[in-house]
Amino acid sequence: MGIVAGVDEVGRGCLFGPVVAAAVILPDAALSELAAAGIKDSKQLTSLGRQRFASTIRAVALDYQIGMASAREIDRINIFQASLLAMKRAVIRLSVQPTLCLVDGKWPIPDLPMPQQSIVKGDEQLVAIAAASILAKVWRDELILRLAAKYPEYGLDANKGYGTARHIQALKEHGPSRWHRRSFRPCR
Repeated sequence: MGIVAGVDEVGRGCLFGPVVAAAVILPDAALSELAAAGIKDSKQLTSLGRQRFASTIRAVALDYQIGMASAREIDRINIFQASLLAMKRAVIRLSVQPTLCLVDGKWPIPDLPMPQQSIVKGDEQLVAIAAASILAKVWRDELILRLAAKYPEYGLDANKGYGTARHIQALKEHGPSRWHRRSFRPCR
């Protein structure tokens, strides 16, 4: 099968911050070990579980990279296109070029210079995609927590940029920050 990269993104539904993707290449032995350890899609793990798996994934990966698209890019090209752009950026940054990318979702990444296969709910089915999901989620959450100190009024430490009642109320009271997605209705 060659060198396979798992690719996934996180943060599509957030009101704040970038959409973040990860591409990860794992050795075959690590795939079975991670599967045996119970790796899952990042949404099905606790924060602590994601952090533990992320440390293991980073330690055993042949290569992994993060790609993102900023709130401004999301506003300019839309969240769907920005998600694909973030995934492409993650793949292109890999120093080990994969012979196949397994991409979570229904849509292929445009203009990717290697073969790819889109897999609906791939993050629930394949270890490589679940690993990418975890790396992207942990990276994005760490970024949002750093920004939470700068923007405490939005409650980012609790909502990670999603549109909770507190976050939406803060938008009404304080308006959007430069990190908000102004094309999303609550941020207008």
